[in-house]
Amino acid sequence: MHTSAASPRLGVNLPEALTAAGAPLLFGIRLWASVCLGLFVAFSLDLDNPFWAGTSAAIVCQPQLGASLRKGWFRMIGTVVGATVAVLLTACFPQDRIAFLGLLAVWCGVCAFAATVFSNFASYSASLAGYTAAIVTADNLGATGGASPDVFLLAVTRASEICIGIVCAGIVLASTDLGGTQRRLAGSVADLAADIMARFRRMLLAAGPQLPDTQAERRELVRRAVALDPIVDQALGESSHIRYHAWTLQTAIHGLFRALDGWRGVATHLGRLPEALERQQADMILRSLPSELRSVPDKDSPARWTEHPLAMRGSYQEGVQTLLSLPADTPSLRLLADETARVLAGMMHVLDGLALLVDPPGPPSPVSRGLRLGVPDWMPALINAARAIVAIGTVEVFWIATAWPNGAFAMFAAATMLLLLSPKGDLAFGGSIAVAVGISGAVICAAVIKFAVLPAFETFPALCAAIGLFLVPAGFIMARSRQPAAIALMTAMGVNFMALLAPTNPMTYNTVQYYNTALSIMAGCVIAPLAFSLLPPLGPLPRARRLLALTLRDLRRLAVDRQLTPREDWEGRMYGRLAAVPDAAEPLQRARLLAALSIGNAIIHLRRMAPPLGAAVELDAVLAAFAQGNSATAIAWLHQLDHRLASDPDHGQEAAAVLRARSQVLVISEALSEHASYFDARGFA
Repeated sequence: MHTSAASPRLGVNLPEALTAAGAPLLFGIRLWASVCLGLFVAFSLDLDNPFWAGTSAAIVCQPQLGASLRKGWFRMIGTVVGATVAVLLTACFPQDRIAFLGLLAVWCGVCAFAATVFSNFASYSASLAGYTAAIVTADNLGATGGASPDVFLLAVTRASEICIGIVCAGIVLASTDLGGTQRRLAGSVADLAADIMARFRRMLLAAGPQLPDTQAERRELVRRAVALDPIVDQALGESSHIRYHAWTLQTAIHGLFRALDGWRGVATHLGRLPEALERQQADMILRSLPSELRSVPDKDSPARWTEHPLAMRGSYQEGVQTLLSLPADTPSLRLLADETARVLAGMMHVLDGLALLVDPPGPPSPVSRGLRLGVPDWMPALINAARAIVAIGTVEVFWIATAWPNGAFAMFAAATMLLLLSPKGDLAFGGSIAVAVGISGAVICAAVIKFAVLPAFETFPALCAAIGLFLVPAGFIMARSRQPAAIALMTAMGVNFMALLAPTNPMTYNTVQYYNTALSIMAGCVIAPLAFSLLPPLGPLPRARRLLALTLRDLRRLAVDRQLTPREDWEGRMYGRLAAVPDAAEPLQRARLLAALSIGNAIIHLRRMAPPLGAAVELDAVLAAFAQGNSATAIAWLHQLDHRLASDPDHGQEAAAVLRARSQVLVISEALSEHASYFDARGFA
């Protein structure tokens, strides 16, 4: 009985298991082929250390084609920059060992700072620029750290070997993988957009006695929007067309945040209305929507969003125009109409991005924007820079004091782990432990292959077969892993395996040299966890508190600044802060950031609208009280401002503008009432 019941399940699950194992196995083969091709080219050119080509191929090889190409491109940039800095340091301080090593530590600190400020593969490039300088100098420094005049030739050679590995990995991946990140990103964006609109419409339909609390839903949707950032970077690596229209894609992600912010405004205001008025005004908003946006299907299919996004965009544009021109007779209705229009406008940007992803022949025109470096908080970058300088400098001092022959490799290992893991924040310590364990495993595996397998063979195909015994299973496990720690462990094993194996032509089998090198690398691996424990990064809750404090500071500056700040600049800064909020942050902290975003937008609107309406004096009083952290006084002045706008008989020809201004007054008043303790806070609380 048990056998017969199990047999059908085995027959169903076996094909599924084989299908699931196919992609990871194929990645393992690609990883192996990339390393072998890199070694073949490096051996053919008779380079001094061909294993660097194989190591670079292993580093840039990723399960996703776009990630591999993007990582390879940024690795080239970081390699060239790091090698150039190593040459310049040697040229400037050929005889001054202390200045040379001191500035090398400072350069690594600068790169740690930049790696924290940048994101995704740009962060990786900054890290690489730091430890590439350490690689070049580690191969060219004497036992006590003295610089060598051959550093220029070594830098050129090392950069060439690394670039050969990058190109070889790109060739293998591009010829065996057509890429699917673009489709995957389109599906993820469409799924999230459909979910937002379905839940928003459902809230409007349930307005009244059964108005749901959607705050938890919005927080989860914000997390999902933030999680799209790495996939966007991978899509940019796959397609030059997407890369050319990168701002359209980024605006689409911002559109998701804009829609969620508009949803917050509608939900907050509906929750403050009497039940009868709440149902009445929600019905008016629903009737103003186009018919295809009004109903709530049982499951809003994401396929609708990707089939004809530009045609669907027309319906949303019609809805925005209808809502903005809605003849509202109260500030309350005007607020609901404008915030709902904000939701639909955000979705219009999302549909522009989807059109770019699924219909490349007819893309939106690229938007020209200047470079805006928005950093949510500079403190983590400064801490990471200080940690890198102190830790690497300490290793250098120990190296010089002990004249350790392999001290340069310890410095290189410490610099690599510190620079790569510093941007991970509170995950850096755990990541450093996982990497150290992975490198320990690589030491064992490389020793087995090098001293037990390779001595029996002499040909290049035999070398490839030997390294395939490790790389194919390692790539398979790396692609199948879902836990970050497991991925870090297997990546460390795969990358360091080639560096430890160090294949040359002819091969050398010096066990003493191998274990001395391995020991120095392990010593460097111990430095990183120690540095992260002695000078830890900011924890999730302190980071969230700092983001809130910085936002409040910026919001008060916005209130007292009489210059008109572009709304896009304020929104871009706040979207960056929302993306930087740790997952462990309290729900209230995220809600306060969204409230600050709404108040900032309302202040920008009122700065433009109040002077023509003759209400500049009252607005200045409101903003002055707000900047001083006095919400009660600010709310009292907001009532005065609303009364001034409502009672002025000269505004007969500007009734729509008056109602819109009064609705923005209402936005600020409600946000201040809900989060008075935050907006009244003093300093970095």
